[in-house]
Amino acid sequence: MKMKKYFEGVQPHIGCKKGDVAEVVLLPGAPERVEKIAKMLDSYEKVSERMEFKVYNGVLREKRVTVASTGIGCPSAAIAVEELANCGAEVFVRVGTTGAIQGG
Repeated sequence: MKMKKYFEGVQPHIGCKKGDVAEVVLLPGAPERVEKIAKMLDSYEKVSERMEFKVYNGVLREKRVTVASTGIGCPSAAIAVEELANCGAEVFVRVGTTGAIQGG
């Protein structure tokens, strides 16, 4: 028996549906970084904004890309990646900063 995806149609958290996102997605954590990154693309447009999830599409060197925030922490990132995959995304590139608790 073939399993159906849990959510078909508009995804409940990111607010996108199949075809709304590119195969390649850049993933910053913070929603305010999405538009900053999108402005570096050749062209861009806002697709969706719900809670901590902001999604923009754009073109970089003639290739369609999506920029989508993941919010804070692994559970939020898992939601974003799962729903983006349901919409057709296949390659995910985490972009941003990292830190450490210890100074050394």
